Amino acid sequence: MLKGEHLIAGHWVGGETHFESSPAHGHPSRFAAGSPALVDQAAQAAEEAFWRFGDASRGKRATFLRRIAEEIDERGNAITEIGTRETGLPEARLVGERARTVGQLRLFADHIEDGAYLDRRHDPALPDRKPASRPDLRMMQRPIGPVAVFGASNFPLAFSVAGGDTASALAAGCPVVVKGHTAHPGTGELVAQAIDTAVRATGMPSGVFSLVQGGSREVGQALVQHPLIKAVGFTGSLAGGRALFDLCARRPEPILFYGELGSVNPMFLLPAAMASRAAEIASGWAGSLTMGAGQFCTNPGIAFVIEGTEAETFVDAAREALSAVDAQTMLTDGTAEAYRASVRRFQSHPGVDEAMSAAGGHRAARPALFVTDAETWLADEILSEEAFGPLGLVVKARDVDQMVAAAHRLQGQLTCTLHLDDADADAARRLMPVLERKAGRVLANGFPTGVEVCDAMVHGGPYPASTNFGATSVGTLAIRRFLRPVCYQNLPEAILPADLT
Repeated sequence: MLKGEHLIAGHWVGGETHFESSPAHGHPSRFAAGSPALVDQAAQAAEEAFWRFGDASRGKRATFLRRIAEEIDERGNAITEIGTRETGLPEARLVGERARTVGQLRLFADHIEDGAYLDRRHDPALPDRKPASRPDLRMMQRPIGPVAVFGASNFPLAFSVAGGDTASALAAGCPVVVKGHTAHPGTGELVAQAIDTAVRATGMPSGVFSLVQGGSREVGQALVQHPLIKAVGFTGSLAGGRALFDLCARRPEPILFYGELGSVNPMFLLPAAMASRAAEIASGWAGSLTMGAGQFCTNPGIAFVIEGTEAETFVDAAREALSAVDAQTMLTDGTAEAYRASVRRFQSHPGVDEAMSAAGGHRAARPALFVTDAETWLADEILSEEAFGPLGLVVKARDVDQMVAAAHRLQGQLTCTLHLDDADADAARRLMPVLERKAGRVLANGFPTGVEVCDAMVHGGPYPASTNFGATSVGTLAIRRFLRPVCYQNLPEAILPADLT
C-alpha cells in the first residue's frame, strides 16, 4: 500500500536518497528523502494551481474539503494501523485524532460556505459630498498564495499532512506544500493518497497539494525561502521554529511564519480551592500531565501553590497518582532522550527537590515530579523551560503576592489555568490581567490538554508560545492567517470577484 515516494502535483516521485522510518514496533519502511529540487517543483506547481484554485467558488472548495475527509475516513483502519506502529500511540488515540482531523476539514467547509470570514465591507460612492466626493469602496479578504506546512511529530494527523494548517489554507484558497515529518512518514503518505484522490475526484488543479517527505535540514530551509511560498505553518520545537522564523524574516520578501513552539501551560491553584479539594486537583493534574506520555503542547507542566498544609496534600496526592502510571512509549528515540535529559536537569538543580522520578529507558517514559520554591523559580529561567514529556514541577509561593509576581515573570504561553472557588475571586481578579497578557487561552477549574476545534478556540499566544500572537492554529479564525484584505475602488461589477457581487 505504501509507495515510499513524494507526491508532487499529482505524481508519485522517487528520489536519489532514502531514509528508513524508526517505528515504535515492527519493521522499518524505506522512503525517498526530499531535496530542494523537489521543493522547487512543488512550489512551482502550487503557484500554477493558485490561479485556478484561488478563484474557485467557495462551494467547490467546500466540496473538496469534505471529499478529503471522506477519503481519510475510507482509509481509517490502514491509517490507524500504521500510525500506531510508527508512533507507539494507542489505537484509541489515533482513532480520536482522525475524527478531529476530518471534523476540522468539515468545519472549514461549513465556515467558507457561510462566507462571514470574507469580512465584506462596502462604502457606497458619495459623488455629491462636499468638499470632496467619495469613491465607491468595497473590501474583502483574498487568499495570499501557496503556503508551506511542516508536519508535527506529536500529532501525526491533526497537525500534519491534512491537519489544521493544511485545512485552513485550502479553505482560504491557498495551495499547500507539506514537508512530512520523519516520525510518521507512512501515516503521512496514506493521508496524502487520500488528498490526491480528492483532488482528482473534484477536478481541482493537481498542484493544489504536494507532499515532500523527510530530507535534510536544507529541505525545510529551501521551502521557507522559496520565493513562491507566501506563508508558513509550523508546529515543533522552539529552536527549530525560531531558525525557520529567522529565515522567513531574512528573505528578500519577508513572509509570515506561524510557528506554534510549545509552552509550560502553568496552573495557579488558589487558597480556597486548595482548602476544599487539593487532592482532587492533584489527581486531575496527574491525568492531564501523563496523557499521551505528556507529549502535548498544552501539557500543564507547572503548578503554582501557596505553601502550607494544602500544598503538602497536593504534592502527596500528585505523587501517589503519578506513581500508578505505567511507562509509556514516546514518539521517537530523540523525544525520549530529550525527556530523560530534562529529568536529569531537574535532578541536578540545587534548589529543586525530587518528589518522584523514574524516567524510563530507551523509548519509554515514566512520570517525574519535582518541587521548588518561588524564590528559586524566579531566580532561574531554566526552571520555566518546557520539558516535553510527563514531568511536573510544583512551585510553592509564600502568598498570593508572590504568585502574582511569578505570573508577571512568565514568558508567553498557549494556556494559563486558574483553580478557584468563589472565595478566591479577589485573588483571581489580581491574576487575570496578567494571565490575559501571557496566554492565548485562560481556563478555570479544568486542564488544558483538550483543544476543542470550534469558532471560539485560540491555540496560540505571545512568543515563545507562538511567533504571531494575533493568530491561532486551531478554530475557524485560523483561516485568517492565509488571507489578506483587498480594497476595490470604483471597479465595475462585471470585473469584481464573484464573492463581492
